[in-house]
Amino acid sequence: MSKYTRKDFLGLGALVAGSLGAKKLSALEAPMGSASSNPARGAPLPPMRQRGGGVVADTIVVNARVLTQNPAQPSAEAFAIREGRFLAFGTNADIRNLANASTKVIDAARMAVVPGFIDTHNHARGTVLLYEVLVGNPFEVEFVSIQSIIDKLKAKARTLPPDSWVEGQFHDDTKLKDKRPLNVKDLDQVSTEHPVVVRHRGGHTSFYNSRALALANVTKDTPNPPGGTFDRDANGELNGRVTDRATAVFGRVGLRPRLSPAEQEKRERDGIAHISKEFARYGLTSVHHEGGDLAAIQDVRARGDLLHRVSYEAQGGMVDTMIANGIKTGFGDEWIKFGATSEHTVDGSFSERTMALSTPYPGQNGYKGNVTETQDVLDAWVEKVHRAGIQLNIHANGDVAIDSYLTAVERAQKVYPVPNARPKITHCTLINDDLIRRIKALDAIPSCFTTYAYYNTDKFPFYGEDLMKRSMAFRSMLDAGIHAAAGSDFSPGPFAPLMGIQGMVTRKGWDGTTWGLNQRVSVDEAIRINTLNGAYASFEEKIKGSITAGKLADFVILEKDPHEVDPDTIKDIKVVRTVAGGRTTYPREG
Repeated sequence: MSKYTRKDFLGLGALVAGSLGAKKLSALEAPMGSASSNPARGAPLPPMRQRGGGVVADTIVVNARVLTQNPAQPSAEAFAIREGRFLAFGTNADIRNLANASTKVIDAARMAVVPGFIDTHNHARGTVLLYEVLVGNPFEVEFVSIQSIIDKLKAKARTLPPDSWVEGQFHDDTKLKDKRPLNVKDLDQVSTEHPVVVRHRGGHTSFYNSRALALANVTKDTPNPPGGTFDRDANGELNGRVTDRATAVFGRVGLRPRLSPAEQEKRERDGIAHISKEFARYGLTSVHHEGGDLAAIQDVRARGDLLHRVSYEAQGGMVDTMIANGIKTGFGDEWIKFGATSEHTVDGSFSERTMALSTPYPGQNGYKGNVTETQDVLDAWVEKVHRAGIQLNIHANGDVAIDSYLTAVERAQKVYPVPNARPKITHCTLINDDLIRRIKALDAIPSCFTTYAYYNTDKFPFYGEDLMKRSMAFRSMLDAGIHAAAGSDFSPGPFAPLMGIQGMVTRKGWDGTTWGLNQRVSVDEAIRINTLNGAYASFEEKIKGSITAGKLADFVILEKDPHEVDPDTIKDIKVVRTVAGGRTTYPREG
């Protein structure tokens, strides 16, 4: 492990009272505030057990550059862990006094330590990574050729009977070497006997071949449904691109694999275990799951392969089941608990240029994007969930959609006031001053794209500099006192927190272009957005999100301090160790 040349951290971290004899210092942080009856919203932490009159740590980390995110003591050089929680931090000498022969000692070799990263919006579908045809790179910027997509799908088609769906995942329309869009003629080369679909990683557009269009009875004369489009070329012919709600018709045609219940269960569990390893590899210790197989998550935990904490965001019928049974946000434990709802979709996609704007897209003949929910339906859903004590969560990218959601929440709060509701706004991409004011007034939680500023810079020209100055507006939100959090939206965006932090700090993309420099934040602010603000988003700021006495011992050791490297290389900093609850999850122990 490499060492630093930067001067040592200064300052003395306070230690647990009475644990050092003559050094009788205060606890690490001032009282955490009044407890709530809801354990997810700040219940009292259990007291540390005493051993022989003094406290002995299970693990200590020494020789570190600890970036605590604790405003009472922002830095330290060592800390101690006991029973899965942070016990104390301070100097190396102070912390070594909490160890005995049985204490595990981790020498951080002057590397940086930050709280465990928290992703507040993730479609954690490991099954796609394991079992589907990947036509793009899920994790990094990589350009592929249209021919490579055709070849991969041809190989899959050869294994399937006619009229069986051939599907490609993780397509990115601006990451093509050909520098032109994929189209229906390309996919006709895959097969004329199979319906073929290539799904954009953003989740709001797909590309179909002629066989798929024919099976769905979609012709050039088929009208666009509300909230979606069948796109056409300059001659009015279908080009194969279908957006948002228009894709629903394809779910009713063609043949799909039929797995036995046992095989389906195995895939779901293997998928969760696989993506959990990936999360740990990138330094994630908590992830907000957009739906998914809850039984599989529990089973993976039981077998010891769940390496991250889950805030489970229920969708569809499960929300109704929660309401019927009185299950509220926060039900569960520190590893798996019910969080907000899954994102209730109000508009389209930023990366696929379908989000709902108040002004037309530049050069798109008046097109303003797709609104996918009416105000009256949204109002009714919001009030129902709000009354049930379940944290709201809406997918709203464009300013039109954000306005619609805030209107619904304001109406629900008027008829049924709930203090400290913290409604989430997934994406919350394009804002204005009035939206900022209303978000602050509601203490709503924007869960904004982070990796997009680096990964999706090639899509920003579709919007132009003026709109990008108001997009992914972390600076504006922080200045207004809003608890903006980091939501990767994987699979639409890579989930690497350090890639996100780099983009938030520089607003510079992989191609060297910069957009919306007015929305840059500092390294410290970017780390807070990815840690403590993420904990706030799920009512867990009193138990995680900072390196603080009594909080869960979730942290990451980074080979280099993000403050000290060229900001354009933050994403390349190596994650050396990830720890959740005092247990090393990367590299995997045992």
